[in-house]
Amino acid sequence: MKNFIILILGILLGAVGMYFYCCQDHTKMTTNPHAPKGHITSDQAKALDQAYNPRYKLISDSLVKRKGGDNRSSWYGLDQVRNYLDYAENEAKELGYTMNGVRIYLGAHPDQNGEAGYTTMFFIPTGKPNKANASMFNFSMQTEMSDIPGGGGLDHGNQGDPPGANYPQ
Repeated sequence: MKNFIILILGILLGAVGMYFYCCQDHTKMTTNPHAPKGHITSDQAKALDQAYNPRYKLISDSLVKRKGGDNRSSWYGLDQVRNYLDYAENEAKELGYTMNGVRIYLGAHPDQNGEAGYTTMFFIPTGKPNKANASMFNFSMQTEMSDIPGGGGLDHGNQGDPPGANYPQ
């Protein structure tokens, strides 16, 4: 009889614990996340943008002569980025890699009709190969942030308006 009472008491305490665990407001955890590593303030973004001005002027004055100047930014919609990340992660698995991030490269579209192509920024997936670690010591020289060979990238974001507009737009 004593064991039966302890069992019932345990079930009641477990039910009360589950009630408080399951019924707490989980939205607080998702609506106010912690700032990610590398987060910068608006003032820091303005400082970075201003520090880029001499380089931008050099490029625009010497290479890209077009109305509005060269492109200084690329805009990607949230759905576009989320879809790309899902696609790239699946593609990485098919290629035998575990995707762990993206690298953003600066590039330029080819010249068209005698005009220099705009500068662009594009994403490339990074990761490490899926392989068994049978050794007690890992002598691999490959970093965990290497581009995934054959992994598709993401380009064709919308340019600034006008293309040479500074931060913030």
